[in-house]
Amino acid sequence: MDSGDTAWILASSALVLLMTPGLAFFYGGLVRAKNVITTMLQVVAVILIVSLQWVIIGYSLAFGPDVHGMIGGLQWFMMHGVGAAPDTDYAGTIPSMVFSIFQMMFAIITPALIVGGLAERVKFSAFVVFIVLWATFIYDPLAHWVWGAGGWLHKLGVLDFAGGTVVHISSGVAGLVAAIYLGRRAEHGSASIKAHSVPFVLLGTALLWFGWFGFNAGSALGANFLSAEAFLTTNTATAAASIGWLIVERIHTGHCTLIGACAGAVAGLVAITPAAGFVTPGGSIILGLLGGAICYFASTFMKQKLGYDDALDAFGGHGIGGTWGAIATGLFATTAVNSSGSNGLFAGNPHQLLIQLVGVAATWVFSGVGTFILLKVVDLVMGLRVTKEEEIMGLDVALHNESAYPESLAPGEMTKLFGDHTMPLSGGK
Repeated sequence: MDSGDTAWILASSALVLLMTPGLAFFYGGLVRAKNVITTMLQVVAVILIVSLQWVIIGYSLAFGPDVHGMIGGLQWFMMHGVGAAPDTDYAGTIPSMVFSIFQMMFAIITPALIVGGLAERVKFSAFVVFIVLWATFIYDPLAHWVWGAGGWLHKLGVLDFAGGTVVHISSGVAGLVAAIYLGRRAEHGSASIKAHSVPFVLLGTALLWFGWFGFNAGSALGANFLSAEAFLTTNTATAAASIGWLIVERIHTGHCTLIGACAGAVAGLVAITPAAGFVTPGGSIILGLLGGAICYFASTFMKQKLGYDDALDAFGGHGIGGTWGAIATGLFATTAVNSSGSNGLFAGNPHQLLIQLVGVAATWVFSGVGTFILLKVVDLVMGLRVTKEEEIMGLDVALHNESAYPESLAPGEMTKLFGDHTMPLSGGK
């Protein structure tokens, strides 16, 4: 064991956990004021639920002894046998318990991302049940397929450094399926549906960006040069994607917005995730620029054209961003960065691109079909969607009897009191 590696992975675990409250702020700022509590509570609830599910059964299903390449066995139920000794199948220089803690944080944030697709219209009780089922029957098997020793996509050679398929495609596709299954929000298309707090969105983006260094650089599973490489490519692609988003936004709308800069940064973080430890900094710039532009297209033109109500662009950002990142890994990967990986198309190995496409397709189908089945089961048993009256009232009050803002500070109150004065103050007055 290496104490430096152990310390870095424990620190990375804390960084990744911080991403989920960051996601709560990001999503909470994007919804209307009457649904802030509901949206943030759904994200927090995932932390609570999966923290227990992972210890009881999730880790064993995802990383336990292989069963026909499809799932882990139950030998590690309640973390039995997961202790100080390193597991050489995964990380030979840190305790197996430290590896399990690190992976738990990935298991937490993944279903939390789905909140963006079903925001402002689902019952809290039904959401809780759905998350337990989704974590157990979608995330855990998929994690085993891609990362588990013996997993069939792992043996096939799919490259996914930190979760492009396992985390982002799976949650993004689930968000799309949930948005389509639940149908549009009651006030969809009205001027009232807009982000209520841009500063919340920026705060959430900052926490996500900060925590993502643990997400990607920590996935090197050691304090080493590969970790530094992943750190650099993560930051580089994120900046490039935000610029890519803003360029397209400026061409399309005539404006650059702070929400656009934040959404572009998140798109870059998503896109670089599967590739972070396999591509050069130069490759990460191209990957990021294209990722920002592609995710802008998916979150605007494509969503409008197809008509689904992906409220917070879980699919446009994570589903499409993860898909592009996984494919781009097959384009830009090089063993000059990571000798344990593989060369991609541009390094002379077109076969890796085909393998990446198989991984993408398998994840799309498994998450899409599985999510639909789970939604249907929960809907039949307890109902998924709130009533129209509750939705129009706002779920914070209707479901939780709580408001994010005192009445005197609610958005719009200052305008009611003082009017919409746009003249700039001058002369010290």
